[in-house]
Amino acid sequence: MLKSKISIAVIAALAASSVHAQTPENSSAKAKIETIEVTATKRSESIQDVPVSVTALDGAALENLGVDDFSDYVEFLPNVTFQGTGPGQNEIYIRGAATTQTNISVSSVQALQPSVALYLDEQPISMQGRNLDVYATDMERIEVLPGPQGTLFGASSQSGTVRLITKKPDHFGFSAGVDTDFSVTKGGENSSSVEAFFNFVLTDDLAVRVAAYNSKQGGWIDNILNEPGQGGYIGSAVVIDRISGGVLSDPQNTPVVSPKNDSLVEDDFNDAVYSGARFGLSYIINEDWKLLVQHTEQTLETEGVFAYDPNLDGETSVNRFTPEDNDDEFGLTTWTLEGRLDKLDIVYTGGYLDRNIDSTIDYTGYTNGGLFSAYYVCNHYEAATPADERCLDPTKFYKEQTETSRMTHELRINTDVENTWRITAGIFYDEQDVDTIGLFNIANTELGFFTDLARTTVGTEGINSDGGPFPSEISFVNDVSHGIDQIAVFGQLEYDITETLTASLGARWYQIDDIYKGSTTTVDVSRRLRAFGTLDPNELAAVGLDPDAVSAAINSGQLQVDLLDDDGVLTVDDTIFKFSLDWKASDDVLFFATYSEGFRPPVTNRVGGGLATNQQGAFENFRIPVYSLTDTLDNYELGMKGDFLDGILRVNATAYYSEISDLQTSRFDPTNISFLVFTDNVGDAEITGLDADITWLATDNLVVDAAFSILDTELTSLNPELEGIALPVGSELPYSASFSGNLRARYFYELPEGLTGYINGSISYTGDRLAGMNMDAYVVEDATQLIYGTGSGLPIQQEAASFEGVTYPDANGNAFRGGRYVQESYTITNLAFGVTNDEWKAEFYIDNVFDENAVLYIDTQQFTPKVVSNRPRTLGVRLSYDFF
Repeated sequence: MLKSKISIAVIAALAASSVHAQTPENSSAKAKIETIEVTATKRSESIQDVPVSVTALDGAALENLGVDDFSDYVEFLPNVTFQGTGPGQNEIYIRGAATTQTNISVSSVQALQPSVALYLDEQPISMQGRNLDVYATDMERIEVLPGPQGTLFGASSQSGTVRLITKKPDHFGFSAGVDTDFSVTKGGENSSSVEAFFNFVLTDDLAVRVAAYNSKQGGWIDNILNEPGQGGYIGSAVVIDRISGGVLSDPQNTPVVSPKNDSLVEDDFNDAVYSGARFGLSYIINEDWKLLVQHTEQTLETEGVFAYDPNLDGETSVNRFTPEDNDDEFGLTTWTLEGRLDKLDIVYTGGYLDRNIDSTIDYTGYTNGGLFSAYYVCNHYEAATPADERCLDPTKFYKEQTETSRMTHELRINTDVENTWRITAGIFYDEQDVDTIGLFNIANTELGFFTDLARTTVGTEGINSDGGPFPSEISFVNDVSHGIDQIAVFGQLEYDITETLTASLGARWYQIDDIYKGSTTTVDVSRRLRAFGTLDPNELAAVGLDPDAVSAAINSGQLQVDLLDDDGVLTVDDTIFKFSLDWKASDDVLFFATYSEGFRPPVTNRVGGGLATNQQGAFENFRIPVYSLTDTLDNYELGMKGDFLDGILRVNATAYYSEISDLQTSRFDPTNISFLVFTDNVGDAEITGLDADITWLATDNLVVDAAFSILDTELTSLNPELEGIALPVGSELPYSASFSGNLRARYFYELPEGLTGYINGSISYTGDRLAGMNMDAYVVEDATQLIYGTGSGLPIQQEAASFEGVTYPDANGNAFRGGRYVQESYTITNLAFGVTNDEWKAEFYIDNVFDENAVLYIDTQQFTPKVVSNRPRTLGVRLSYDFF
């Protein structure tokens, strides 16, 4: 009896390791590890037999680990990291292939395409700047495929793919379940969630599954009262010059008005609420064909910010001056028709994604820098005498309304898996549209500086201070439509050279059209791109460009425009390849070698061709590129998957070397180059690393899991246009630690009345990481000193004594130093204690046992550092019940 119950316990335990235990009917047999099925190659295969590095967390593992949202997905995946400013505002990076992504305030308009593709079942749901934050309810598993997956999964699968696989309707009968969670966070609000699913068999051929959830995640960051003389801004009389590092003081000593936030003071103001439902219908047409249709609807509502100001009291305080919120709603309908014609398996799948985002962001910090902002809030330009000069409240905001749609279709075939040779081949079509209206309040509209500008035409409508479509306080507008159309043909051939040796070859041809239209308050983007496409001198002059200077820049190779047609549409096409060789050394051990290619498509810039304001030193003749080029990643890896010691020890490991060409990055330098974010190619990089995960059935009632990642990244060459501006050669890529890993254990013990008790424990470690690709930390610290009278206390890694060619002194007359903030290492420990039987489970848990304040991200885009951190120590109770 004891052996039998412990075997059951081990089955549950191994779910947390993405594997299951298998024991024969004779309960005295020793449990062994059995793998789960994954679809990493667009076929269902054992995770141990597929010659691809794959990590998978199945549904039971997600439940045992308390995984719910985006940040939870990656906590136990050491080769995966995410960076961003809160729920629904993050980017995924895998194996160190990371760069600076743009801030949320313009992410929908001018962000890089992701380097990691995110899928919900068969549907790609990646989006530039803001990957979809899907709540992980009723999930079959989450698959992580490190390394380029472009031949099968297309654009943005440059350094990996993350796939969220939902549970589908089953035809075996009625089932239902409910999970509840209530928790208390140290120094924060309570959190609670309810999740439920129902599975109905309506007829022998028709089944329906419904999952619904509501999760309120209480805040822990306080918006405190702004004290006189501080408040996250320098004031309207002082500006930081980010290029020189100097401070430009107002010669008239105009009185500064400190912004007020009395009405917004609130404890624990960073709330997040996920709510949604998924409906699935499975219809067995006949013995060869079946149809699956699913619809997912989700709303994510957040308030406040998820970053604290390190210059204020404690590690949970900020000063914000505008009510902030981010409402992110999507609907996703998908369909999959599977069948068999003779010896071919045929799959047609498609999906339609409709997403709407409404954001309000406090932009007051922009006063701390920039070429114009501090001047805008003062009235130097109209004061009759110095005595009349004054500065108004510098409070600013940004509002963004974004509508996104994405339609995909894929038709593919698979030959019989029993063949000596096997083919997967298909055609893929993708149509994306992003329409954004961004409204900036950045200027002193009360004093009328923008009176004339406020009546200019933006797109097809105007900004009218006397009652037009935009409020009178709006001083700058982005009105942009960004379309991406893609068609691709792909295939993969596998051939068994011998019974134990298999070779495979994959390829993908693609063509992508990047269609960028619209305007800003100051730039007609559509006409500007058409001008570059035609190189018509009259059109170039009409958009404020010198035709002769543009021609010289093109002839010298400084500007590239050959990818644009006469309508300003950017088109790229190419073919990428993958080759692998795998050897089944025994029934339990597999070795594989792989070469693979991945890519990320180019991005069109709104203000391409523009000159830097300061034309001295390294910035002399610097021009914003019209578009960034495609960046590519070539990957070489050797891997091993093996079960040892009669199946109680599993070791999977992969060593790899990657080369990135024309690495894309975002740049934000409103002081000197552009008020608007733009993208560029910084240069080439190399990455060397090792991933490994281990599962050990230590005893009949103790399961131990471990995983780690070792990384070495380096910028190996620099775009000549960025010498003296960007990071020097030899610099480390951002956001990924040289070492990270985790250790998990699950111990079971028998209780009376047929119950089983368990204890879960986990430790997750992330090493030091560098923040971003811009060496702006010392300049940001200058601003911080002026605002708060003290530094941020965050460590900085100096990487350049000065920018080569830039000779401007800083405020102390010294050369301007270049450096990046260090996101210091952290360790998170979790514990859980539970009791379960076949139907119900009750669990008490402690997340972040030692109340570690982890630095997840440092945001410097408003000229003082803000630190995104994890949730403080949280105690909670989970209850679940399943009906069969």
